[in-house]
Amino acid sequence: MMQMRRPPRVSMSRCLGVFLFIGCFLVPASLARFIVEKNSLRVTSPEKIKGTYDTAIGNFGIPKYGGSMAGVVVYPKDNKNGCREFADFGISFKSKAGALPTFVLVDRGDCFFALKVWNVQKAGASAVLVADDIDEALITMDTPQEDGSSAKYVENITIPSALIEKSFSDILKKSLSNGDMVNVNLDWREAVPHPDDRVEYELWTNSNDECGVKCDMLMEFVKDFKGPAQILERGGYTQFTPHYITWYCPQAFTLSRQCKSQCINHGRYCAPDPEQDFSIGYEGKDVVLENLRQLCVYKVANETHRPWTWWDYVTDFQIRCPMKEKKYNKECSDSVIRSLGLDMKKIEKCMGDPDADSDNPVLKEEQDAQVGKGTRGDVTILPTLVVNNRQYRGKLAKGAVLKAICSGFEETTEPAVCLTGDVESNECLENNGGCWKDNVANITACKDTFRGRVCECPLVDGVQFKGDGYSHCEVSGPGRCKINNGGCWHESREGHAFSACLDVDGGKCQCPSGFKGDGKNSCEDIDECKEKKACQCAECSCKNTWGSYDCSCSGGLLYIRDHDTCIGVVENNSRRRITFWVFAR
Repeated sequence: MMQMRRPPRVSMSRCLGVFLFIGCFLVPASLARFIVEKNSLRVTSPEKIKGTYDTAIGNFGIPKYGGSMAGVVVYPKDNKNGCREFADFGISFKSKAGALPTFVLVDRGDCFFALKVWNVQKAGASAVLVADDIDEALITMDTPQEDGSSAKYVENITIPSALIEKSFSDILKKSLSNGDMVNVNLDWREAVPHPDDRVEYELWTNSNDECGVKCDMLMEFVKDFKGPAQILERGGYTQFTPHYITWYCPQAFTLSRQCKSQCINHGRYCAPDPEQDFSIGYEGKDVVLENLRQLCVYKVANETHRPWTWWDYVTDFQIRCPMKEKKYNKECSDSVIRSLGLDMKKIEKCMGDPDADSDNPVLKEEQDAQVGKGTRGDVTILPTLVVNNRQYRGKLAKGAVLKAICSGFEETTEPAVCLTGDVESNECLENNGGCWKDNVANITACKDTFRGRVCECPLVDGVQFKGDGYSHCEVSGPGRCKINNGGCWHESREGHAFSACLDVDGGKCQCPSGFKGDGKNSCEDIDECKEKKACQCAECSCKNTWGSYDCSCSGGLLYIRDHDTCIGVVENNSRRRITFWVFAR
């Protein structure tokens, strides 16, 4: 079901260019071992061309892993290469009610493979067969290189596609030209081995979040697939392993500026400069270090029997530590690690010394793993997903990948997640999802969703909390004092309660009268008597109380708090009482 393919020759002068030379070393291009992943196509009619033929699965769209699809082949009279929209020619491939789905045959050449498939999909077809234009072994149809215009349609391709050999396409075209109805069946049931009740899969990824369209798609996939991945891993149904590609710098260039900025361990492990400009922004070695850190997060989590925590770390790091916000650094990474309860010292020990002139065991193992073994070819592009030692082909999307993984289980051993559309777990139940939580008020920033948990400061009783949702949330705006006293100091004693929360000017913490302090963490009673702040007249007798004071006057005088003084009352005239205010000095 597979075919090795020799890749096109790469110019060494181009490899040694300022920004490109690093990526050209590890496995020489002429020696790289490429595997073309295949599925079978069976012609069921007409009788004279019945048979089974190999096709190469396109690396975009959504192959029907584990299943098959029957259809009728159509070869258009116009726009045979599919490079223009079929609507321009008044052509539609939409099947009528009760009819078999339409598989459109188009010729290779003149435009990107993905554009052909996109145009056919828009015209209503269910699958695409691309006819090779030369006699050669099958190759893998891939997406265009970083191209903003193509990215808009590549991610929206949902139908499967396959490349067929020229000799087979000539047979189909001849039969169609004779007026035959050609019925075929595309079969993906054996595209992924399914030997037992556990699937082993790996994702070759990268921590660089500024490397273009493919990296954006990869990061979106990791966020989307985290929920199903953790369900499968927690249930013991799968064994997942993350991997990261690095390259080495040739010995002759280890002291060059390029190698020093893009490599660690004296040129042994390198990554391209994120901005492709050595004078600005982050360096390639920053990417290598974060890749190494993510590998060690997985290894340490795996040692504690929580390998699924890798998905939490990677998604949180993407959200909290992006390059564009200048947060792609160790400090931000450490805060994510702490929030997930991982052992920081073990991770640092695993990473080793990046300045050492020696091999790093973790990254050395990764470089060795890049070389293909058995039925799997060399890993040379990112991202690469491998399921049961077969490289996945197609769109990196949650539903498509889950289907490919589920097709890797032995029949009747599939977990429930493969048989239903209900793929959800409450990630907030363990360690509060690594989000902020007020244990006193029992308020959390963790929200469980179908795609996984998010850390987002909550809205409680009409009061909005603000912060990053991970390590910090605080109440803000009107009504804030209703929620845990707005996060301010408060205390009750001897039947009296005091709060430092003021619901004015957006809210602030200020110790109430009779107290002093920062208003947030503490407010201490002021001893008005000792500090001579009140009850200081000659006739006054002062006694301090919590949050206030008591003042009494001698000689039958009365204490007036507003004036902090004692007054006397003099009576005159037996029929009526005239009060004279006599201020004691």
